[in-house]
Amino acid sequence: MSKQIRLGILTPSSNTALEPLTFQIVSSIPNVSVHFSRFPVTAISLSAKGLAQFDHSVIMRAAELLAHAEVDMIGWSGTAAGWMGFEGDEKLCEAITKVTGIPATTSVLALNKALDIFKVKKLGLVTPYLDDVQERIVKNYNAIGVEVTSGTERHMRVVKNTDVALIGEDALETLVGQVVEGGAEAVSTFCTNLIAAHKVELWEAKYGVPVLDTVTTVTWDMLKQCGVDTKAIKGWGRIFQEA
Repeated sequence: MSKQIRLGILTPSSNTALEPLTFQIVSSIPNVSVHFSRFPVTAISLSAKGLAQFDHSVIMRAAELLAHAEVDMIGWSGTAAGWMGFEGDEKLCEAITKVTGIPATTSVLALNKALDIFKVKKLGLVTPYLDDVQERIVKNYNAIGVEVTSGTERHMRVVKNTDVALIGEDALETLVGQVVEGGAEAVSTFCTNLIAAHKVELWEAKYGVPVLDTVTTVTWDMLKQCGVDTKAIKGWGRIFQEA
């Protein structure tokens, strides 16, 4: 009998997309279970209140609760490092492991691993965020040598997180197509409350580039670090077959 693997996922409190999508992604692997712990996040902005939601002390309390379940890996299924800086996620993972003894990763760190594996130098960035949030994300990717231009980014200026989950598939598909037309070598649907992961394979076939959804990236990285053969996951994109 295969060893039971428990994945622990840190979840924004207002997120209604990532839990059902994550369950579906791992459903073909019988020895993997997924467990969630929430902390307060209701709106995305660069205001003091908006940034304070992602204070590591708050996230750590949720991580410690996951540790009670003796999970094998902890993943932060969120994208705040995009606008707050990638080093923040690195420090968060170090803190989680130091306190719980459990290895950790995040959606954004996993995305950056995948960009390296796929050798992506020009990224298509599709998000629901405000102008200033998007500008920060673009700046942070350009700073690590992953180019995002006006032609390869689209954002929808949504603040309230529950409204993000209401963005329709057709609207997302249009934006994915636009950034590919703008020259993107790969696309990220960059927000874990976008209901997009289940469309990735269709978009990859239609547009001919990898599509790296941030619900998917953290799940992929957790499984890889737990020694799971991700090729068993079919229908959820090239990342599981090629990375």
